Amino acid sequence: MKISIIGTGYVGLVTGVSLAHKGHKVTCVDKREDIVTRINNSEATIYEPGLQVLLEQVIGKGNLKATTDLEYAVMNSDVSIIAVGTPFGDGRIDLSYIIGCATEIGQILKGKDKYHVVCVKSTVAPTTTDTIVKNILETTSGKKAGQFGLSMNPEFLREGKAVEDFMNPDRIVIGAYDNKSFNVVNRIYKGHFKAPIIRVNLRTAEMIKYTSNALLATLISYSNEIASICEETGGVDVREVLESVTLDKRFNPKVGNRLVNPEMISYLRAGCGFGGSCFPKDVKALISFSAGKGYEPEILQSTMNINETQPMRLVTRLGKNINGLEGKKIAVLGIAFKPDTDDVRESPALIIIRELLRQKAKVFAVDPIAVQNASMVLPNDNEELHLMTDYKMALQNADAAMLITSWPEFTSIPSYEFVSFMSKPVLIDGRRVYDKKTMENAGITYIGVGLDSTEAAKNG
Repeated sequence: MKISIIGTGYVGLVTGVSLAHKGHKVTCVDKREDIVTRINNSEATIYEPGLQVLLEQVIGKGNLKATTDLEYAVMNSDVSIIAVGTPFGDGRIDLSYIIGCATEIGQILKGKDKYHVVCVKSTVAPTTTDTIVKNILETTSGKKAGQFGLSMNPEFLREGKAVEDFMNPDRIVIGAYDNKSFNVVNRIYKGHFKAPIIRVNLRTAEMIKYTSNALLATLISYSNEIASICEETGGVDVREVLESVTLDKRFNPKVGNRLVNPEMISYLRAGCGFGGSCFPKDVKALISFSAGKGYEPEILQSTMNINETQPMRLVTRLGKNINGLEGKKIAVLGIAFKPDTDDVRESPALIIIRELLRQKAKVFAVDPIAVQNASMVLPNDNEELHLMTDYKMALQNADAAMLITSWPEFTSIPSYEFVSFMSKPVLIDGRRVYDKKTMENAGITYIGVGLDSTEAAKNG
């Protein structure tokens, strides 16, 4: 099929490259000429494992090209997939990119005789596609829905594993305005992917996406709330608690004598909190949408409240253990919101770094690939902030270290390096990945999420 994709961010570019790899003819559209040039030169404009190799292959085969010419892309494709951003701001989801994109596509469809399907892949609240997008397309094209197709096809991609997730989906959800719309979008996937294709209406497709992300975010905040209770109780390790809870066969069934260990239970682990471009934005957007309908979603609101305070708990615990933060050198290990991505949006590390600076600490923040993105959102005029890629330099003479992102190069740091590099080896394990006994036996003051530091020393 011939497919045009509007937007070349994490979702758009991964979608375009993956569909091109499956043999479709894909045109990616972006208003930025430099982005278009780089894509056409086989250069991935985002960091995502596996993307660069696939991009080179599909460009070489002629299955993918990029352009700034939206009209050309729409006129020469069967389906236009909208994959523009939907940021959250001022208490609500910002649909300006969706509105602008739908307006331009509608104007183009006015002059196109051939049937064309507009498919929304951007994450939007229920009722967006069948009201806002549909109304704009009808007004600007002069056609009625049915004369053009309309679909909502949510993505379920994890940053750092987006290519893997797209190529091996758990399910494919297609929200369709009518049978003809569904049949066209179904052709994109049927026979190319081994996954159940679920047909629903437009609003249900939108709700499935929000519900999926909200559930995972809630599991994380639930785990962190249990962790806080364990910290205040003393003598209780949240990791032992949650590991035991997730052995319940309803979470972790057995096949023969082996546990399945489904990835879902990885969200029932205490840490710094969730970040990235999806979970915070989507939960807040669902809260806003619900409130607008007259319903106050208390669990979702609590999920966000816990997530926003979790990073601050780490800073507070650190300050208490090193007698204040002013003038202290703190090594922050990890800036990206998770490993295998350079995305720092809503990262817990940003909250921690800003609070450390506010309390006049000297911050040496290290990340293997996210330093450039971090430099664009952190204060570049603060002499106490140092961004780098070498963790050994960050640890040199540090008063404390905080593990925030579980990059393998950080989680594998041996205890003797903390001891030899740091002036006073105090370690905040914000991801509970280090072995506390090993660290304590090496003389390190170990403070883990969900583990009272006093009891850690006593029971280590």
